[in-house]
Amino acid sequence: MRIDRSLFLILLLLLSLPGLAQLADKRREQLDVLHYKFSILLNDDNDTIRCAAIVTIKFLQASTGFDLDLVKRREDGKGMMVSGVVENNHWAGFSQQEQTLHINSPAKAGETHDYAIAYEGIPADGLIINKNKFRHRTFFADNWPNRAHNWLPCVDHPSDKASVEFIVTAPDHYQVVSNGVQVEETSLPDHLRVTHWQEAVSLPTKIMVIGVADFAVNYTGDVDCIPVSSWVYPENKEAGFYDYALARNILPFFVKNVGPYPYRKLANVQSKTIFGGMENGSAIFYSENSVVGNRKVEALLTHEIAHQWFGDYITEANWQHIWLSEGFATYMTHLYIEKTYGADSLLSRLRTDRNEVIAFSAKNHAPVVDTSVTSNFMQLLNANSYQKGGWVLHMLRRKLGDAAFWKGIRAYYSRFGGKNATTEDFQQVMETAGGQSLQQFFRQWLYTPGQPDIDARWQYDSVKKQIVLQLEQTQPTLFAFPLELNTCNGAKCITHTIYIKEGKTVLSFPAAVKPDRLELDALVGVAHACEPCLEQRCERFALTARHVEALQPHENVVVGDIDLSRCLIERLGLA
Repeated sequence: MRIDRSLFLILLLLLSLPGLAQLADKRREQLDVLHYKFSILLNDDNDTIRCAAIVTIKFLQASTGFDLDLVKRREDGKGMMVSGVVENNHWAGFSQQEQTLHINSPAKAGETHDYAIAYEGIPADGLIINKNKFRHRTFFADNWPNRAHNWLPCVDHPSDKASVEFIVTAPDHYQVVSNGVQVEETSLPDHLRVTHWQEAVSLPTKIMVIGVADFAVNYTGDVDCIPVSSWVYPENKEAGFYDYALARNILPFFVKNVGPYPYRKLANVQSKTIFGGMENGSAIFYSENSVVGNRKVEALLTHEIAHQWFGDYITEANWQHIWLSEGFATYMTHLYIEKTYGADSLLSRLRTDRNEVIAFSAKNHAPVVDTSVTSNFMQLLNANSYQKGGWVLHMLRRKLGDAAFWKGIRAYYSRFGGKNATTEDFQQVMETAGGQSLQQFFRQWLYTPGQPDIDARWQYDSVKKQIVLQLEQTQPTLFAFPLELNTCNGAKCITHTIYIKEGKTVLSFPAAVKPDRLELDALVGVAHACEPCLEQRCERFALTARHVEALQPHENVVVGDIDLSRCLIERLGLA
């Protein structure tokens, strides 16, 4: 998912839901939703939706009553008002609180019950009823992270996954797209049409959606018998069909390298989502301005398609592990770009991500797995979850090697596909694939804030014919990592591998003559990877008094200085 950061302030207000995460934790021990069936009536006269939901629940513990998430009608008129609940053909008692629907219904552990819920109202959020950029009325679900309960009675938490179907009745000038496959489309009197979609694969509520608009639909083709289609506004259909058709080229990369596509279709939809793209299962929604006709959305398409495997089919067990979704989609996009356009393209994207990680870390002292965030989950859409999460995977790939890395990725997908996973689950799979402990690696890169900030200086001793290198970690918590350096004269370079674990590391390398430069390129395998550390740019830092005094040079020593803090994140943790 790519977010439009300009909407952060609005979302922070909408998503301030105290106690909701804690409530979800308790219900995971009490019940498991197996299936949702939502029938929704839309109209063009007002924004009120009339709905009936059938929720199938398996009880894990004996219960006299339980809660579903649903926003109650508020003073401003928005929210849902429940008119009745039926269980086993009998009325069930219920009550509504601000954020929940409580249903009084006894159940024994192991029993499965169906609850039919009738309700209506104007969605406070989650289902966006608005006009698109061509001034046509549209209805688009936009549930991430826990906004589904603004219009759907549900367990609005990623750990509770269920199959789903939507039966949408709307004016017949609209077309309806949703998760899964379309099983019915029937014309009704009074210019209405009913459209029925079913998704048999269990989804978290964050990616259960409908899109209702005037669409132009293009069948792009099949990939391994999976139909790929584009749903765009008719006014820009040529540009939209051209842009979104790239999905057919992207899909095979993930099928080949990760595993089978988990759903029965892939629809790419121009929409009113607040995000740049939203990875809804089998029906990806992109911002309406993503259609431009120049195919510059390839990386965006790739990111959202990668989510179909990571985030959708394998879903983080809790919000704090969101890097398993966003970090994976970020790095898998890089790998697709590397495969398609070469290593230089990968390196360019890694440089950009590096800069964002360092800038974010300078102002936010938080780890990637940030357990301090318990309610406002929009805070987790940051450079730690996306760019640093991607960098962790890049470092892990270099540490294990390509063969073990991909073996682990495929094993992770096979084991946790259709389920939920934590960072610890992923670590265990990768340890098995790599045949080594990754405890320190995961602890320092995912559970420790920041990254190494290195002050590095070097001297050439013309008498002893050696380079003296001093490295100092200046951040509060020490990291342990291998660092490779090249000492170069012209095109000839000698590689030295250093393992850094202390606050200060001083060592020497033999060198018959003073090197032209010190490079760190060997770790990424591409020449000239870190421009600030090349040639004369390094020498430029050599004459500060602090460095000269600290190294106590003598007359035969030429003092140089390398600013590694800007470069080091490209090499962290690499073997």
